[in-house]
Amino acid sequence: MRRVFLSIILFTVIAFAATAQSALKLPSLSPNAKVTQDFSLSSIEISYSRPSMRGRKIMGDIIPYGHVWRTGANAATKLKIGEELEIAGRKVKAGEYALYTIPGRDNWEVVISSATGNWSAEGFPKEFDIARFKVKPMTMNDAVQTFTIAINDITFTTCKIELMWEHTKISIPVVARNTTTVDDNIDKAINNPPAVPYFQAASYYFETNQKIDIASRYVDKALEANPKAFYMWYLKARIEKKLGHVEEALAAARKSIELAQGTPNELEYKRNNDKLITELNKMKRYNQPQD
Repeated sequence: MRRVFLSIILFTVIAFAATAQSALKLPSLSPNAKVTQDFSLSSIEISYSRPSMRGRKIMGDIIPYGHVWRTGANAATKLKIGEELEIAGRKVKAGEYALYTIPGRDNWEVVISSATGNWSAEGFPKEFDIARFKVKPMTMNDAVQTFTIAINDITFTTCKIELMWEHTKISIPVVARNTTTVDDNIDKAINNPPAVPYFQAASYYFETNQKIDIASRYVDKALEANPKAFYMWYLKARIEKKLGHVEEALAAARKSIELAQGTPNELEYKRNNDKLITELNKMKRYNQPQD
């Protein structure tokens, strides 16, 4: 009985010590971070730990060349994508992956692996590879003290995943082949009244430089419902300019200036439309018949 009692006391002490230890919060030398970026029709999410230089030489020393790196500290870096993307030209389906790298002086090998349960850089056989490719490192003038992963240079269909530490940066190109899906989404939305997104569709086609004639028709439809929307008249002016309809573009730009008066955006739209009008007048002079 006494032995059982002592065992209970010992168990209680151990449990209390474990609880106290788990409750201890200290600053981390390699804090966790998460980058979440809306991209294309979904998002890209990267979870990683961020070690710092702390006066050390990093590339070729703390991170030796030719060895697998978990691309951060602690657990392997995780990459989660919401739709199929082309990453450095390799198709990668929606899902969660581990992001490993093998740094080199002249080339980095990047590995996107389905082996997401690893703590270290070991134990991810090639049969788990989803994509494996090489990227040339770039030298930065200013040192990045803390390892950083960023998603930059975002367009409707492209972006770059950038890894930066010390004076080294690698940039991984990402492409979304989303044109057909976006077209289908627009067609469904346009044919689903009453809230028809004519302005959004016109903006998309204008910015992507496709179906400009349809963009013109859609912006006219948007203006039928919102004739005092100065920002819609500005879009119409730019669309008509792209179509080569100088007079229509000039009229729309002037209308945009008129309707923007007295709004918080008056100066911005006056400046933008004045610049557009100058460009249109040059086009008009150039297109006039010569004697």
